[in-house]
Amino acid sequence: MAQFEDITYQVDGPAGIITINRPDRYNAFRAQTVDELIAAFQDAWTDPAVRAVILTGAGEKAFCTGGDVKQRAETGDYGPSELGRFRIGDLHKLMRDIPKPVIAAVNGVAIGGGHVLQVLADVSIAADNARFGQAGPRVGSFDAGFGSAYLARVVGEKKAREIWFFCRQYTADQALEMGLVNKVVPAADLLTEAKSWVDEVAALSPTAIKFLKQSFNADSDHQLGLSNMAMTALDMFGVSDEGMEGAKAFAEKRTPDFGPHVAWH
Repeated sequence: MAQFEDITYQVDGPAGIITINRPDRYNAFRAQTVDELIAAFQDAWTDPAVRAVILTGAGEKAFCTGGDVKQRAETGDYGPSELGRFRIGDLHKLMRDIPKPVIAAVNGVAIGGGHVLQVLADVSIAADNARFGQAGPRVGSFDAGFGSAYLARVVGEKKAREIWFFCRQYTADQALEMGLVNKVVPAADLLTEAKSWVDEVAALSPTAIKFLKQSFNADSDHQLGLSNMAMTALDMFGVSDEGMEGAKAFAEKRTPDFGPHVAWH
């Protein structure tokens, strides 16, 4: 099993528990974090003892707040990575492809790219203090692939557009009402609840679960093409003047000025 710096990974009975471990950055991910998440999911895939994966965040404040915008403001990218590229699209695909249920245990804020991760999980269990929302257009970023197209499948077109166009935040109860999460529990009970769901699925046929997950995914797998194109566009947009204005404003704790970039074609 690989040794990690930005995450932790442990096997507890039938559960593979992946924890993003950057609480000082509200569990925002850099390129190294994504590399490590991919390695942990691959470990969970090949381990016959693991019947489902729990994805959560360290501490009580944040599940994940997406890409590390401070890192992007400092270096113009998300830092060095194992293969020389930021593999967030690969992580999204892996979460869908792993033939075992992925359970997001949302222990705090799930914002931006962190919100996308919990959307892509097969089921989500939220602590009662969790909050959900998007921040991309506020910090010069977006996810025009699974993060938007698949979100619309989950909550409907109108709500998905609201989430992205206005960058509002939603409580755990609001998330439950819109179908964004499956259950809300007291924060102290979150991991215990997630493990109980793993125990339930561990008693079922793993081959049946594999076929079912692939069947559910088949209906939206065409969105992968959109996701790949969107990630290429985001790479280009992120280093543009407009994209960097959002990142720099976030790091400097000021309101971004996107006015010079308004152009209607």
